[in-house]
Amino acid sequence: MRDIAIYGASGFGREVACLISHINHFQPQWNLIGFFDDGIAEGTEVQYGKVLGGMVQLNRWNSPLSVCFALGNPKVLRNLVNQINNSYLDFPNIIDPHVLFMDEKTVKMGQGNVICANTLISCNVKLGDFNMINVCSHLGHECELGNYNVIMPGGNLSGGVVVGDSNLFGVNSAVLQYKKVGNEVVLSPGSILSRTAKDGKMYVGNPAKIFM
Repeated sequence: MRDIAIYGASGFGREVACLISHINHFQPQWNLIGFFDDGIAEGTEVQYGKVLGGMVQLNRWNSPLSVCFALGNPKVLRNLVNQINNSYLDFPNIIDPHVLFMDEKTVKMGQGNVICANTLISCNVKLGDFNMINVCSHLGHECELGNYNVIMPGGNLSGGVVVGDSNLFGVNSAVLQYKKVGNEVVLSPGSILSRTAKDGKMYVGNPAKIFM
């Protein structure tokens, strides 16, 4: 069993701890040693483990360790990943056994992705690095995601959607087929995006329009 720690000890961190336990139920492979979190004091006992420190302590870790990020803010996620400079660390893809791949051999994936239960991933899908895909989401055929994207529960990217970096898709939001989403876009919960999304904008409603 490989040692693993979760970066982020809040609600999503606890969910990822449960995800890791679920993976082990099917095939034991991970030994969860605890959490890293810059907002909680080192040594604090939280549900499913202890806080081992923050970024300083993680960069000083002196033995092999897998790290899984569990953060719901794309910008914070990106900034923290970019602070890591420890060669002992690796970043596996953490995929719930109940994720449904329609044709897994056609799916390409980088590192550090988290894919939660009951997500459906179609054929010819490409994922970059450190994407957080929450429960009951859907990635259609030929979808492409860059890095540091967060898809909240029930997010739906239709076929041919191309997504850049550091975007947030709210609960039960959707992007219609063959649309493009650039960088640092927020699609609010329940919204339906039927146009190309401009960088750095928030979209709200059905059809989704720029809010700010």
